[in-house]
Amino acid sequence: MEFIAQNMAPIMFASLIIFLLIGYPVAFSLAANGLLFFFIGVVLSPYSGGSINLAWPLLHALPDNFYGTRVMSNDTLLAIPFFTFMGIVLERSGMAEDLLDTVGQLFGPIRGGLAYAVIFVGALLAATTGVVAASVIAMGLISLPIMLRYGYDRRLASGVIAASGTLAQIIPPSLVLIVLADQLGRSVGDMYAGALVPGLVLTGIYMLYILIVSIVRPNAMPALPLEARTLGHGVISLIVALLVAGAISYAAYRYLAPAHGDNADILGAAVGVIVIYIVAIADQRLRINMMSKLAQQVVIVLIPPLALIFLVLGTIFLGIATPTEGGAMGSVGALIMAAAKGRLSFDVIKQALASTTRLSSFVLFILIGARVFSLTFYGVNGHIWVEHLLTSLPGGETGFLIGVNILVFVLAFFLDFFELAFIIVPLLAPAADKLGIDLIWFGVLLGVNMQTSFMHPPFGFALFYLRSVAARVPYLDRITGKQIAPVTTGQIYWGAVPFVCIQVIMIGLTIAFPQMVMRYKGPVVEPGTIDIKLPDMPALAPLGTPPANNDAAPASGGAPAAPDLSQPPNFGDAPTQPAAPAPDLSQPPKFN
Repeated sequence: MEFIAQNMAPIMFASLIIFLLIGYPVAFSLAANGLLFFFIGVVLSPYSGGSINLAWPLLHALPDNFYGTRVMSNDTLLAIPFFTFMGIVLERSGMAEDLLDTVGQLFGPIRGGLAYAVIFVGALLAATTGVVAASVIAMGLISLPIMLRYGYDRRLASGVIAASGTLAQIIPPSLVLIVLADQLGRSVGDMYAGALVPGLVLTGIYMLYILIVSIVRPNAMPALPLEARTLGHGVISLIVALLVAGAISYAAYRYLAPAHGDNADILGAAVGVIVIYIVAIADQRLRINMMSKLAQQVVIVLIPPLALIFLVLGTIFLGIATPTEGGAMGSVGALIMAAAKGRLSFDVIKQALASTTRLSSFVLFILIGARVFSLTFYGVNGHIWVEHLLTSLPGGETGFLIGVNILVFVLAFFLDFFELAFIIVPLLAPAADKLGIDLIWFGVLLGVNMQTSFMHPPFGFALFYLRSVAARVPYLDRITGKQIAPVTTGQIYWGAVPFVCIQVIMIGLTIAFPQMVMRYKGPVVEPGTIDIKLPDMPALAPLGTPPANNDAAPASGGAPAAPDLSQPPNFGDAPTQPAAPAPDLSQPPKFN
């Protein structure tokens, strides 16, 4: 009894892992585990030597936990349904299809062009939707048949699509970054700012891998044949259009700088983008043909999602809107874009609301279960056990980071990123804070690591999403009329392995170069360079100077004489009071 009571925390944590591995739903496993060990802890409390602090009245705290700021009244988590709704509406609006078609035509003439297009569009979708499932399914339906049609290696094509879809995990406005910020007690805006550069660096490493493979194995990713380039040539025209837009932006910046200061560069860029967008639409509608067909299509297709990215992320980074407000504006922008394409219908809104409700309910139930679990786990001093366990790892801060990342990487084989964020992160955060680790940097590092949970065979959700839309049987291609072989599950799994290795490399880069994340704090200010200026004040006579003659009248038009600070202040003569008569001490006192 005493052994169980004094080791309740590790036994409780191991029991939770067993529940999850058996296959019980996460939310119910958390809640059931918490309630079960609460009852056991109350019974064994007398045998614990003070290590268990549980009593029946403590259950009264659960309603406050559920309805307080941690769950039902949590303003931070309100951003999740907004971004989910925005991503699903954009996926239904056909934006991904237009982007893949246009960017694929742009990169088509080069070897591996379709793979570059998939990664580029994956990053754009990540910055607009923030939903992995929407990105992977959309690109799997649209780009996988095209890549197979033109002879791409099946493993490579599958890996590129799954990996580019998981960029929605780390590039803002990622849902997991919202959850991590909430669990770490930090600002979502700071988490977004810290994750932006690592997300872009990871995108660049993906493209570098495609470049290397295209050189080593050129037959694995051929260029698009000439007959497939329906938009023709016109890259020179596109470059000229971009240069003109840059010149207009610079001129607008110089014009707006005196009045708008630091915001003039953003406003100038907005003016240049709007002008070139209007010119491209007018050139296409009026058939002026001043721009090539390729340039027209690239400008018209790319600018709306870029504008939506600015509407969401730009307003958050500039401090104009909170993440919740940015998500709300993004949802409205997604509805406007879908309506402009003629694809906004009641059915689309119904599907988006149903999917948003399912995901939000999933997150809410996990969070409620996590509250029940943490109530008991903290009552048996589990947080102290975890903190001592992690801070005693050899190597100090570096050893802690290596051990934590190995733990999260292994658990990602079995747990979803939401489950990791709600179960593991609250246990790791106190130890990281005690070691002096910046929690924004720690959160971004965990976000990059949790990204692997979507790519791990055999339980990676991105692999499941791709498997659901990839061909399982041979089919006839509608363009070439050739029979296309199916994509096997083994090919999808093996295609993900190189990209999991790239994500592990990105974890190491984030640890080695923390400034990629720490830039969210802005430039470092040296105290020696601070120049404090005080307003002008009248000069005082130096100490030891004889007092000035205050009785002398000031010169005509001159300043009054300086006060004599060597004497006590004089507030003027007090009003005279009549002297009281002296008491007659020879007579007894009278009290009437």
